Amino acid sequence: MANVVITGANRGIGLELARLYEARGDSVTAICREGNEEIEDIADQVIAGIDVTDEENLPKVVGMLHKLLDGPVDILINNAGLFTNETVANMSLEGIRQQMEVNAIAPLNVTMNFLPLMTEGSKVANITSRMGSIADNTSGGYFGYRASKAALNAIGKSLAIDLKPAGVAVAQIHPGYVQTRMVGFTGDITPADAAAGIAARIDELTLENSGGFWHSNGQALPW
Repeated sequence: MANVVITGANRGIGLELARLYEARGDSVTAICREGNEEIEDIADQVIAGIDVTDEENLPKVVGMLHKLLDGPVDILINNAGLFTNETVANMSLEGIRQQMEVNAIAPLNVTMNFLPLMTEGSKVANITSRMGSIADNTSGGYFGYRASKAALNAIGKSLAIDLKPAGVAVAQIHPGYVQTRMVGFTGDITPADAAAGIAARIDELTLENSGGFWHSNGQALPW
């Protein structure tokens, strides 16, 4: 049984990841801004009221998990995210700042705070996006989302290098174009399918392939 911690676990991909790991017999801790009946029914522990950008929250969560968990955090999934669209004609610098805070800085801060709970063999999965690929950008726009996910990819790569001596592997995983509220439910795959692909990539994650950037279907993505 693994101890799995998921941020942004109350809906969408996060909720389906919680459902998947719970069905596998793992212990799931859901961290979210707002709890709901679905995640309360699924997760072993729900820590609600947590804004991952609030630096004062995270040490409190770590303290709670020290008491709640039997063993280390085996899998940390940084799933919480924010998506808006800034264009040349419709620019919001504040929106860009917010996405950088939620999508890039918060996952780094969450990971750093949770490191004392991890051990050799632990894994960190950053839920990123193909839109963070500079090489793959052929349509422009989405300044904040693209930049924040590119930053997350760079952070994840550095974490993979820095945490390798401690035996902690790190992956950047693009879930696909998923039918979630974030994109108005217009995606190509269901959250359950995305969660299955993400879990498969985490299963395959080792220190040897740590630092990679993958689609949930297993495809290696360009930086």
